[in-house]
Amino acid sequence: MATLLGLINIFLIVRRSVWNYPFGLAMVAIYAWIFAQPDVRLYSDVGLQVFFFVVQLYGWWNWSQSEAESGEVQVLLLPGAGRAGWIAVIAVATLAWGALMHLYTSAALPWWDAFIAMTSVSAQLLMARRYLENWILWIAVDAVAIGVYAAKGLMLTSILYTVFLIVSVVGLLSWRKALVAERKMLAT
Repeated sequence: MATLLGLINIFLIVRRSVWNYPFGLAMVAIYAWIFAQPDVRLYSDVGLQVFFFVVQLYGWWNWSQSEAESGEVQVLLLPGAGRAGWIAVIAVATLAWGALMHLYTSAALPWWDAFIAMTSVSAQLLMARRYLENWILWIAVDAVAIGVYAAKGLMLTSILYTVFLIVSVVGLLSWRKALVAERKMLAT
């Protein structure tokens, strides 16, 4: 069920539809339970799902405030310094969280799990704020998550993240096209 909800969610995000959020909320609630199971123990991912739930509520509100008449939201672009700042924060947060998970929990893959968690946090915040760069981060998350979830025997989730990877590339291209079109419209 979480897989289906995730697919619906991401396809609606690519279309820049605010209606992605109800599906995303249900998906992250189910995944929090899955990742907490004794045979999975991806604790960073459990916390990540709780975070996603809260940020999805914020995103739903923000996107609702930014909807165009067509029902799509406007795409924004980070300045160069903003991109560098996000990369630095992700690197430091990944190292810090990975170290905590390694030292104080029985997490199965603490460093990879930390990368997925910290990069996902950043991507989700950028998505909620409608920044194009969220897709680049999701592509990185998806590429790593495919292997992590396969290694833990979560084959449906690994397949879902393979689909997410493909859709993230489509999302990046689609949002970039929308950004270019919006800029052309503003220039005229």
